[in-house]
Amino acid sequence: MSNLKMKEAALVYLDRSGGLQKFINDCKYYNDSKQSYAVYRFNILINPSDIVELDAELGNHILHHPVKAAEVFQSVCFIAVKTLSLIGQLQTETQINIVLKLTHLPALPSYSLNFCEFPLDYTSQRFYMMQGIVIAMTTVTKYTQGARFLCSDDACPLSEGFQYIRVHAPGATESATVRNDFLCNLCSSSLQEDRKFRVLGDKQIVEIITAKALHAFQGHSNNQPFRFQSFTIFLRDELVNKMSIGNEYKIIGIPTCVKSLQTSVCIEANSITFCNPKVPSGISDNFRCLLSLISSSCWKFTAILANVFASHIVPPGTYNFLKLCLLMSLVQTSDSNKELEDCLDILIITSDTLLVDRLLNYSINLVPRGIRHPVSTEIFPTLFRNNYGTGAVSIQAGSALLAKGGICFIGDLSSYKKDKLEQLQSVMESRSITVYIPGKKFGDDSNQQTTFPIQCSFWSFVDMDSSSRKNMQKTNTLIGQMDCSLIPANLVEVFGLLINCNESSPCHQFLPTVHHTLKKAIDPEGLLYLASKQFTTEDFEKLLAFAKNLNVEFSLEAERMVHGYYLASRRIRTDSICGSKLSASALKYLGYCILCCSKCSISIRTI
Repeated sequence: MSNLKMKEAALVYLDRSGGLQKFINDCKYYNDSKQSYAVYRFNILINPSDIVELDAELGNHILHHPVKAAEVFQSVCFIAVKTLSLIGQLQTETQINIVLKLTHLPALPSYSLNFCEFPLDYTSQRFYMMQGIVIAMTTVTKYTQGARFLCSDDACPLSEGFQYIRVHAPGATESATVRNDFLCNLCSSSLQEDRKFRVLGDKQIVEIITAKALHAFQGHSNNQPFRFQSFTIFLRDELVNKMSIGNEYKIIGIPTCVKSLQTSVCIEANSITFCNPKVPSGISDNFRCLLSLISSSCWKFTAILANVFASHIVPPGTYNFLKLCLLMSLVQTSDSNKELEDCLDILIITSDTLLVDRLLNYSINLVPRGIRHPVSTEIFPTLFRNNYGTGAVSIQAGSALLAKGGICFIGDLSSYKKDKLEQLQSVMESRSITVYIPGKKFGDDSNQQTTFPIQCSFWSFVDMDSSSRKNMQKTNTLIGQMDCSLIPANLVEVFGLLINCNESSPCHQFLPTVHHTLKKAIDPEGLLYLASKQFTTEDFEKLLAFAKNLNVEFSLEAERMVHGYYLASRRIRTDSICGSKLSASALKYLGYCILCCSKCSISIRTI
């Protein structure tokens, strides 16, 4: 009686939600094809809130026993097909394959699967919601949705018809659906597959990590050990190619198996949703107070920001030009799924690599996608053979794709080999990278290629002392005449900003930096300046998160200034006598700095 009641509730829900009409339309497609299928697959959209309100027992079955709930809908749909004569070729109930697609799960902790917390429930075979960033994915391969088997004994009545139908179940391997050791229930003879009725579907494997795991790629440590584990998502049929490397998604799925703590957790995906970041409501009270005091000039606000930025890394008033450029690059990052058009790459020439490295490492932690490239890994995507026996090749993200919408800090540029520098130059010029997949190497008949957009800003530095060991540094420190012979000139040009930070430059004040370093050695956790107490790291995080999500427009005066700049720069480049020795790309990014400063001015007025 309980099962009959749930079937009635399922029919009522399908009728009220419009699912019944969709089912009838899907049946019409199968019936019009005039082809006999072993398995007829139907997706049914389920809103858990609505169905629990209609019938609590059926709702509980869907949430906690999805396989049994699918059998309830399977029975209802089979009766509907026979009653309404929807598919003439359908013979048995087992030929109907029902996939319940959930719109959401209850917002309760028991329905969330967090791989940073223990213990974890892998065996209940029910729906969970998880959230993560795609770090790898395979090419699309085929799997068996369903197959028809017949008894090998011709005298057996089950040697014909559609009595033995095997359908893929969540978490099942290919051998669980199709193999040669099945036996007939009636005569115990072996079963043979009728291959012409095999139904194939698309499959893709995606590897995901939680957003918290990005701390391991940010060079940030709070002296507390932490562990993170990737988990594997199986995408099938309509979910294939719905995810992109570097994006963050919410996934509803069923955990299927865990071999050990060293292997990935496997999730059979049911639905996926792109995660839209939360837009901050505003800036901190400290910055609001500062802004009110200097509201007559927005440029003062920008100057003070650069002056006090990272005051526990370098003393206030030092490295101001570098800090202003870093802030401009940070405010150009994006948390949304839209294409990042305004990347601002920075290359720093310095003799104090330790201090610059600390400053850049601190800065990338102010944005969600600030990635410090580990030396032992690759910057750009690489190919590996996946570990799940599907024969597909796995594309690993690399630091640049993980930093999507953010910053990729690649460290000392002079430490890379020539081929890596050439690849970096090519990517920065085109803002994309193409991965070639050789068919012979990975067991495919044809070669493939996949192109990924690179939507991040690159930060790097060059050790001036390392360069001077090969070539004597010139006394003139103008950017256009700086000796960067250790790095190819074409690579230097693709960086948006080239910043000179040496002892002879105004941004490097030696004595305050020495005092700061000595005080930090004595009291590493101490706040040495009033600015460190008034404007905390959290305040800067809120400011950047708010400013980069503003939609700003240029005033008429700003547009005229930028337009006049481009006209003047064109004349300078084309003048053969008094023309500029700077490259076209350097002039281009000089104009881009004007755009960034104008945007900063407008953003502050908006605040």
